[in-house]
Amino acid sequence: MVRDVLLTEAELDRIHRGVWDRYPGNDRPGFQETVEFHESLPPEKRFAEVLEGADRVLTQPRAGVPCLDDQIELLNTLVREGHADLLPTTIDSYTRDNAYGEACKGLRRSRESGTDELNGFPAVNHGVDGCRRLIEATDAPVQVRHGTPDARLLAAVTLAGGFQSFEGGPITYNLPYTSKYDLAETIEYWQYVDRLAGAYTDHGVRINREPFGPLTGTLVPPSLSIAVCLIEGLLAATQGVRSITLGYGQVGNLVQDVAAIRAMKRLGKEYLPPDVTVTTVLHQWMGGFPPDEARAQGVICLGGVTAAIAEPDKVITKSPQEARGVPTAAANVAGLQATDQVLEMLIEQSVSLDGVDRERELIERSVRSLMDAVIDAGDGDLATGTVRAFERGLLDVPFPPSKAAAGDVLPARDDDGRVRLLKIGDLALPDDIVEIHQARLQDRAATEGRDLSFRMVADDVSALTSSPR
Repeated sequence: MVRDVLLTEAELDRIHRGVWDRYPGNDRPGFQETVEFHESLPPEKRFAEVLEGADRVLTQPRAGVPCLDDQIELLNTLVREGHADLLPTTIDSYTRDNAYGEACKGLRRSRESGTDELNGFPAVNHGVDGCRRLIEATDAPVQVRHGTPDARLLAAVTLAGGFQSFEGGPITYNLPYTSKYDLAETIEYWQYVDRLAGAYTDHGVRINREPFGPLTGTLVPPSLSIAVCLIEGLLAATQGVRSITLGYGQVGNLVQDVAAIRAMKRLGKEYLPPDVTVTTVLHQWMGGFPPDEARAQGVICLGGVTAAIAEPDKVITKSPQEARGVPTAAANVAGLQATDQVLEMLIEQSVSLDGVDRERELIERSVRSLMDAVIDAGDGDLATGTVRAFERGLLDVPFPPSKAAAGDVLPARDDDGRVRLLKIGDLALPDDIVEIHQARLQDRAATEGRDLSFRMVADDVSALTSSPR
């Protein structure tokens, strides 16, 4: 069974050599030379320093195209026109599946045709040198954003290439994404990723790690996503990571979203070691978007309002073209500008929302109960406990493709629009909290004159994409 223990230097070296054996390039640098490259970057390109030192909510979009020059131009456009504070490099789907040969073919077709034949940036195929060119040519810190269950080679290449922030984790990039991997297997893979990030940190290069908070992106109750992020943050801290960003996906109810972010901040400081700097990120709505761009901008602006009131350290913005697929640079700029406008308008306003403290306390109690169950399941070992807790349904996520989770929970909105648990399965929640979820949903059923059923779930999942009244 996988254990939550620090990889030794010998273990890291052994895994590291095996990971690089899969590398299709011939520009592998030595570790010390890579450290020196990081040290040569100016302060404004050092991700953790910029994020942790900010005195306002920073903005960061999603963006990735296949060709290197196009990716550089895209990112610099997002800074020049969208005033993005932090930049992404979104990785293509073939690379996420470790299909580097197919990614190579897509990159070749993209270069030959002048069109984007991949849905992101194939960082492994561009290699260390290509990644360094990107880092040197862009005007803000850049993060790797992907969706890769086995991210070992991607991490090795991009960190050697100068990236200083790496998203994802063994739960968040397994259970919501794939059915191919056991949870114990991905925890072992990500122990290498985190230990590699920790090794850079040991040498003075702070690598930021960010669990993917939205999980499935579909009506995830805050307590589940926060518990998962805390687990991934703790696993990373064991391996020496000292800059961790806890993520949360907007559910669309202002009171619940503000309460969740405030709870996440408090719980992060409570659970993570004192030598870890904890930051937070709000992901604007990750579910289906309205196809009409004007309505989509309304969704984006609600995310901006949430960020302005809750004040996470950064907000991941969406574009008004989300319903169409990969957005254009102009659409990404529009999402950034809309979010910035809302943040600027609310920056000096004090907004008080009834019910936030009660909701925050409910979330915090729920998270502590889930975390206690995980730790107990592993007899004090977090990695073992995580695997066992998911096997037993003590911790779960809605709609997982993975068999590593029971998938025995169903979310629905209550009469106030807050996400509750319609089906609770074996989640490790106290009886009184279970009763709160059920009572709130019964209130909705009475208001709408119908029974509690899966129809509510289906209605809520598609609510934002349905036609306006």
